[in-house]
Amino acid sequence: QVQLVESGGGLVQAGGSLRLSCAASGLTFSNYAMGWFRQAPGKERELVASISKIGAGTYYVESVRGRFTISRDNAKNMLYLQMSSLNPEDTAVYYCAACGQYIIATAESEYDYWGQGTQVTVSS
Repeated sequence: QVQLVESGGGLVQAGGSLRLSCAASGLTFSNYAMGWFRQAPGKERELVASISKIGAGTYYVESVRGRFTISRDNAKNMLYLQMSSLNPEDTAVYYCAACGQYIIATAESEYDYWGQGTQVTVSS
């Protein structure tokens, strides 16, 4: 059974930083491209960042480029999202997801497995 478990969310002031983690089990982690998505209240879920199977390629949505860094440790079956210079617009539930079909994936429909999410709240 595939499990993706996010952690590291919380409440932070604007300008602060957080590091999200996603622990994967039940799958051969290095065979999956990974992504971080977020969903703010009243908005659709959107891709934040994605990373290729071996971590050589990354993609970021324009609004987080230069502030967020996605990384993975295939030896530990872990995915990370380092977030800095946070602002209230970053407030959302953040989800990690796994895609087995593509080397790197940017569309929500391309992902096979999803975590339950972790709440990130940025106060002004």
